[in-house]
Amino acid sequence: MKKILFINPFGIGDVIFTTALIRAVKDAWPESYLGYWCNERTRDLFKHDPDINKVLGLSRGDLKKVFERSILEGLRQSLGLFREIKKERFDAALDFSLDHRYGLVAKLAGIKRRIGLDYRKRGRFLTEKITIDGYEEKHVVEYYLELLKFLDLRPKDNKLYVPVTDRMRTGAGLLLGRYGIGGTDILAGIAPGAGGSWGTQASIKHWSAIKYAKLADRIMDEFGAKVLILGDESERPIAEVIAHAMRNRPIDLVGRTSLDDLIAVINRLKVLVTNDGGPLHIGVATGIKTVSIFGPVDERVYGPYPASERHAVVKSDIACRPCYRKFRMPVCDRDRECINIIGVDEVFQAVRRLW
Repeated sequence: MKKILFINPFGIGDVIFTTALIRAVKDAWPESYLGYWCNERTRDLFKHDPDINKVLGLSRGDLKKVFERSILEGLRQSLGLFREIKKERFDAALDFSLDHRYGLVAKLAGIKRRIGLDYRKRGRFLTEKITIDGYEEKHVVEYYLELLKFLDLRPKDNKLYVPVTDRMRTGAGLLLGRYGIGGTDILAGIAPGAGGSWGTQASIKHWSAIKYAKLADRIMDEFGAKVLILGDESERPIAEVIAHAMRNRPIDLVGRTSLDDLIAVINRLKVLVTNDGGPLHIGVATGIKTVSIFGPVDERVYGPYPASERHAVVKSDIACRPCYRKFRMPVCDRDRECINIIGVDEVFQAVRRLW
């Protein structure tokens, strides 16, 4: 088993979930050649990863956008992607896409062993598979790790990782310096958006921006920390509400960081407070303390992994949560009560315990 292709077209957190498998493969076969087929938004996660030899950052969703702009360009990029996969002559693929089209491409590209999860018979082109009807009761990472049995592998540990290089730290230091932040400043971060791969539905998982503002003020007042607001450009309206509602002045980095910068900045934090989403899993994978706020989504499935005293999850215990099951979000007839009833003091006490 010399060459293996990982396939995961989902968001930052989901791609990070596969890093435990990457490490398991490399521990077993140090000389193996690993490729990763992901989307454009996540490809830089592997820019500094010595375990990944080839990154193909062009998902079906990315190609759909290209086709909307130009059919000819879409065809050109699709054919180029297929040729890139085929010429690598991978021995096996680990497919986390839950989409039969990725399996079909792998088959047509000559990859003989196609290992993955079969959701609603979408794994029809897989040669070895585990049938699921959703992720429930246990973490997504544990579903993924089960696939290693087809390769006769057992991981030495189940920890996730994201590389943070000296160059990344230097770049983040220069960025923070432009906002008056020095190397001795104590930093806390808040990621009030999160869930970019959810698109317009992401707001369902968001804790109140006003509550984030009150929390940030308390952190600054009590701990003398500087608070950074983190997120991508689509989350700017949330950041503006927070900044205007605060008594103190935060550092607004929303839309102002590359993925490299975001990872290195998060790695500088004393603690990160965030909704369920990619920044949470970056924090966990880079070894910092996190406080995550969960509403309709099950923290046992999508929360910090592995569970640790360094990671606090704040959630409510109303009977109808978690309601996001089997990749479906029902219409909420309680106006997101599960996340709206979580108070500022409750989250602040979780921050205090970790601090």
